[in-house]
Amino acid sequence: MRPDDISLVISLCRARAGLKVSAEKTYLIESRLAPVARRENFASIPDLLAAIRAKREEPLIWGVVEAMTQGESAFFRDRAPFETFRNEVYPALSRARGGEPVKVWSAACAGGQEVYSLAMLAEMMRAEDPSVRIELAASDISARALEKAQSGVYSQFEVQRGLPIRLLIKHFEKTDDMWRLSPDIRRMVRWRRLNLIAGLGAVGRWDVVFCRNVLSGLEAPYQKKVLEDLTLVLPEDGVLVLGAKETAEAAGDAFTPIPGQPGFYRRNPAARAAAAA
Repeated sequence: MRPDDISLVISLCRARAGLKVSAEKTYLIESRLAPVARRENFASIPDLLAAIRAKREEPLIWGVVEAMTQGESAFFRDRAPFETFRNEVYPALSRARGGEPVKVWSAACAGGQEVYSLAMLAEMMRAEDPSVRIELAASDISARALEKAQSGVYSQFEVQRGLPIRLLIKHFEKTDDMWRLSPDIRRMVRWRRLNLIAGLGAVGRWDVVFCRNVLSGLEAPYQKKVLEDLTLVLPEDGVLVLGAKETAEAAGDAFTPIPGQPGFYRRNPAARAAAAA
């Protein structure tokens, strides 16, 4: 790829989704965009990008941006956050809500493995205690990612990554070379296409937001914006869950880490009071 082609991809991704794309990772850009060029009937990636320069057609632009948003996903990824949610976060919020459901949102859900992990976890929790009430929603910027997630169909490789065999047997059905998640688990999730950097005013209130391994893929100003917008989504006792190597420092003191729960944050009431003063 020519430098001007790489610059175009970087600028489109930054402007539309706040994505951080390295000019040095040409191999990554090419591997992500080659399928887009083929799908749109272009002979090459440069031909695809030339058409975008000439016509500025939104479907082509978003095809490029969505391809570059593809992130790694796995069932019960890192495992510890799910145990913390089950053993610490849910019980505290459930008591505080007085029987109302605890609302959980998986932001930037990719192929759906995270939110379906939460759904299977919620099913296990209800089997132990029928009073457990959890509402689940998931969003992503990519229409193709949402289509895959809603289908609940995964390859052998995907189900082998983090999914316990007992849950595979219980909740999935083998279909040719793929595995399809049960309708009961799929129906537990509400879906929405959402661009996190476009503002979260219409998202509503959520008790827990899983936004793991998302901020690290954004340019610094957009990290700050997303975190600040999340303070409007979470109630004072709500919980933000970030990736193992991420922090909420980009938003200053808007969030404070929860002691003993790595990656878990709460809004800082002092920060809001100072902003309102």
